[in-house]
Amino acid sequence: MTTKPKLLVVELWGLGDLVIATPFLRAATEKFEVTLVSKPYGRDLRDRFWPGVRVLPFLAPWTTFKHKYRLYDWPWREILRMRKLVGRGQFEVSLSARWDPRDHFLLAAGRARRRLGFPRLRSAMFLTDPLERPAPEAHRYEYWRVLGRTLGLDLPDREKFPVPGLHPPRREILIHTGAGQAVRVWPLAKVGKLAAQLRAKNFPVQIACDPDQYAAWQAVGETNVVVPQSVTELLGLIDRAAAFVGNDSGPGHLAALCGVPTMTLFGSQLAEWFAPLHPASEWLEGKSCPYKPCSDYCRFPRPFCLQNTSEEEVWQRLEVFLARHCRREA
Repeated sequence: MTTKPKLLVVELWGLGDLVIATPFLRAATEKFEVTLVSKPYGRDLRDRFWPGVRVLPFLAPWTTFKHKYRLYDWPWREILRMRKLVGRGQFEVSLSARWDPRDHFLLAAGRARRRLGFPRLRSAMFLTDPLERPAPEAHRYEYWRVLGRTLGLDLPDREKFPVPGLHPPRREILIHTGAGQAVRVWPLAKVGKLAAQLRAKNFPVQIACDPDQYAAWQAVGETNVVVPQSVTELLGLIDRAAAFVGNDSGPGHLAALCGVPTMTLFGSQLAEWFAPLHPASEWLEGKSCPYKPCSDYCRFPRPFCLQNTSEEEVWQRLEVFLARHCRREA
C-alpha cells in the first residue's frame, strides 16, 4: 500500500474560519495524511466532518481579541511544545490560508519541503511557494480553492457547494444571538420581538446564546433558551432546525455546513467575504459606514451599521426566506 504524503494545515482562528476550511480538508484527505493545528473545537468538527484528519489543539495567544501582544502573558511552554510537535512531523507540505506572518513562521518551524501561503510583511522568507491572493472582493473560501488548485485538489465553486438534505422534515427555527465580538451582535430586544413574531405565525423557536447573554434572556422571561457548552452541543441544536437565524458568527457557518438554510445579519463585515457556504444562505447587509469593513473594532460608541437594522427590515426578509424553506405548525 502506498503511503500518503504528510500535509500540515494551520487554521488558528474562529469556528467560522475552520468551517470554511472543511471542503479543503475533506479533499486533502484523499491525497494526503492531514494534520491540522487549530483551536480545540477542531476535534469536535473532526469527529463529524473530516474523521481522517489528525488535530493538534492550540490556543494561539495572538488570536485573542484583547491584549494579544502582552508577551509576558503568553503560554511560552505550550508554544514551544507546539513548535516541537510540528517540527517532528516530517511533513512534505505545510500551508495556511491566511496572509499572516505568524502562521508562516509556524510553517517554517515544521520544516516541510513545500510551504504554501499568501505572504505579507516579508513573510515570503518562510514560504517555498508564495501564492498570489484572490481578488480583494473574493470570499474567504477562495483562498482555500487557490491552495487546493496548487496541490491538484478539486474544490467546488461556492455557489455549487454540496450540502446534505434535511431528513426527517423539521420545523424548528434556531436563533443564535451570540457572536465572537459585541460589534456583531444584533440587539437582544430586537431578537425577542422577532421571536415573538415567529411564534405568532406558529413557528416553533429555539433560542441559543452566549453565556454572557443568558441572564438577559432570563430577565425578559424567555424560557426556551440554551447556552451550548461545546460545538457538539451546538450541533445537536442544529440537527433539529429547519432554518437558522443569527449574526455573522461561527454557528451560522456550522449550520450551513450541516445543510440548514441560514439568514445572517451582517454589520461591520461584508457578506461577499463571509457568507455561509450553503446555496440557500441569505443575508441582510448592515448599514453603510465610511469605515466599513472594519473587522471588530468600531470607531463609534455603538456599531450603528448593525444596531440600526430594524425588526421590520429583518422580518420582511425573513418571512420570504421561511416561506421558501420552512412550514409552520398547524
